[in-house]
Amino acid sequence: MDTNTNRRPNAPRIVGMTLPMGSDPASVRARVTAMEHLLERSFVIPGVNVPVGLDALIGLIPVLGEIVTASMGAYIVWEARNLGLPRWKLARMGMNVLFDTAIGAIPVLGDAADFVFRSNTRNLKIILRHIDKHHPEARVIEG
Repeated sequence: MDTNTNRRPNAPRIVGMTLPMGSDPASVRARVTAMEHLLERSFVIPGVNVPVGLDALIGLIPVLGEIVTASMGAYIVWEARNLGLPRWKLARMGMNVLFDTAIGAIPVLGDAADFVFRSNTRNLKIILRHIDKHHPEARVIEG
């Protein structure tokens, strides 16, 4: 037992997260990455170790789930627009969200497709490539 917090050592931790509110590329990168993580990889299915997020879980609710996840995906596109991505990239991102929403509207197939087609991850990659190319000062070096 950890004497400082009276918790088991391997117990999940509640992490407080503050996101930057600026319009600079580094702030946008942090917000979009956090949203993608929440929508696509925030939980792990026990036993199979497959990451899922709110997109797959909320998508199980008919109609309302698709509306909520589409609006959260549209937020990522909106951030990309504010960042100054070209229209063709914005259109591609919008098509990713639209396709995910359309497939998700199909009762059983849509729920299975949420595990395979991750539109928010695709859109995050488009944004990160743009930021790395056009705003090198906002790069994050992982290692």
